[in-house]
Amino acid sequence: MKTPSYLKKGDTIAITCPAGYMKLEKAQTCITVLQQWGYEVLVGKTLGSKSKTYFSGTDEERLNEFQAMLDAPEVKAILCGRGGYGVGRIIDQLDFTAFKKNPKWIIGFSDITIFHAHINRNFKIATLHSSMASAFNDGGYKNKYVQSIKAALGGKKANYSCKTHRLNQTGKATAELVGGNLALITHLIGTKSDYQTKGKILFIEDIGEQHYNIDRMLHQLKRSGKLNDLAGLIIGGFTDMQDTERPFGKKVYNIIHELINEYKYPVCFGFPVSHDKENLALKVGASYQLTVSKQTVQLKEQ
Repeated sequence: MKTPSYLKKGDTIAITCPAGYMKLEKAQTCITVLQQWGYEVLVGKTLGSKSKTYFSGTDEERLNEFQAMLDAPEVKAILCGRGGYGVGRIIDQLDFTAFKKNPKWIIGFSDITIFHAHINRNFKIATLHSSMASAFNDGGYKNKYVQSIKAALGGKKANYSCKTHRLNQTGKATAELVGGNLALITHLIGTKSDYQTKGKILFIEDIGEQHYNIDRMLHQLKRSGKLNDLAGLIIGGFTDMQDTERPFGKKVYNIIHELINEYKYPVCFGFPVSHDKENLALKVGASYQLTVSKQTVQLKEQ
């Protein structure tokens, strides 16, 4: 697994929107703070574009901008302004030749899970699953979640802990970390971007899904063998979950627990990786040690 060079002052971070539309003003605090951190910021045209549709631009516009940032040697990191939907429409047209020779950090979450999975599967280069531009707003740049982006890009190894949960399964594992949004991980099964999970620590999170759909996606992961031989499993936040008029009958964590309690590897529920503000930066492809005990939960980068 290759790790892109860590950033130093004066390096350039490019901001682009490879999926959904985002107003420029919603990213202005992010731009300012990145500059205060000592970085040069290159703002792509897809951020605050004149698009009148859901997307930040046509497929061609989003593809060309991301490609240019991948190819530009002066760009050391690409921060995706937001997720939403759209990366799956362009991923197979991207040329990663220059990126493979000179890896750079690809940063984001949600729909950006496609980049994380595709790069992990095909090129064995680490990426950064973390909050994006809007998380910097309203003083958010001061919290530990946004600050964890700064620490990760600067080369500081993560050492996170969180509260224990009654559904946790104790144990210890050291392995490569992969994961992201549950819906995207599931939709990628059978594609060229499909995560290989055997022997790895998998983390999942999601937003705005029906309870029955979480159950369906977990069953798909299980039936496809994605859960069989994990080293460990991290369950993040499942925010804004919905239930049908005739209730499904179980809450999300109970749905997940019922599906995975036969496995003997360590499982942590309630880890701060989510669509909410609690979203710690995680290096996809890096090695971490997960320790789940009755007293504590720790995820330590190796």
